[in-house]
Amino acid sequence: MSLQSIPKIEEGNIREHVQKLQVYRDSILSQVRRTIIGQDEVVHQVLIVLLVGGHTLITGLPGLAKTLLVKTVARALGLSFHRIQFTPDLMPADITGTDIIEEDKSTGHRAWTFVPGPIFAQVILADEINRTPPKTQAALLEAMQEGNVTVLGKTYPLEPPFFVLATQNPIELEGTYPLPEAQLDRFMFNIIIDYMSEEEELQVVNTTTSTETASVEAVTSAAEVLLFQQLIRKVPIAESVSRYAVQLARATRPGNASAPDFIKQYVNYGVSVRAAQYLVLAGKAQALLEGRYNVSCEDLQRLAFPIMRHRILTNFHAESDGINSEEIVRRLIESVPQPKSGL
Repeated sequence: MSLQSIPKIEEGNIREHVQKLQVYRDSILSQVRRTIIGQDEVVHQVLIVLLVGGHTLITGLPGLAKTLLVKTVARALGLSFHRIQFTPDLMPADITGTDIIEEDKSTGHRAWTFVPGPIFAQVILADEINRTPPKTQAALLEAMQEGNVTVLGKTYPLEPPFFVLATQNPIELEGTYPLPEAQLDRFMFNIIIDYMSEEEELQVVNTTTSTETASVEAVTSAAEVLLFQQLIRKVPIAESVSRYAVQLARATRPGNASAPDFIKQYVNYGVSVRAAQYLVLAGKAQALLEGRYNVSCEDLQRLAFPIMRHRILTNFHAESDGINSEEIVRRLIESVPQPKSGL
């Protein structure tokens, strides 16, 4: 898609676009609920990531519909979709594509031709990403950060909007590799999928063991998704609230003089600047999805868990005391004071 073909947002019709976004949100949720039962908060977080233009890591035990969720959201958004099944023998060229020699039958001459890999789609499902070694995981880094792929010195652009939604099983399971910190930092959210309630599980069993099959229809398009991404960035945010995002991020770094004592005791490395950037962007998306035109400190607090849980690296003291990154974020929110002028 050419960026010139994307409609521009005029200042006078922002309210109209916001109303359209909320209609699409309801339509997408309706489509997703045809195949995904429960997990409304997970779907909400995935929509925030897509509206911001980020990438997300979805963590959960096998059989919790992680793969089905990603496929369903891609269909509802009307975007092209490829699934990459990560395995221990997967090579980087299996993801990015490679050059091959082809012969021109009319002339008999041979020439190098680039054969695109499965990464050339708008939504990439990196299924069980932690089942492949770090060398292959790193094949996604350039695509996630810059939106293009370099093969044998030549760069190929990826069609916008481009999203990587990776699933992973907990690293304690056999045959998995921890993701490198540099790659983890490129995921905007780490979304946790947990077991559903008894009633929801009963509904899943009854639905999937009958003859009924649900179909998902596209309710938006790539151009509209890109327009919504522009809309998110136009949401105003008070300086006191954006400063609060920065203070939350800085407080996770044990070398910072203002870091709480529990950070210095339990944390080896805090979050990067990306965490503060994502807090602000996700806060804007959260506000618009709820029909508000301002970002609150409560938005940032709610979003701090999926944004920070995979960026905080705890030490052996935390492990011995049973303190994980989730608990660190909870204590952080309690210890960093909100600005008095915050919304």
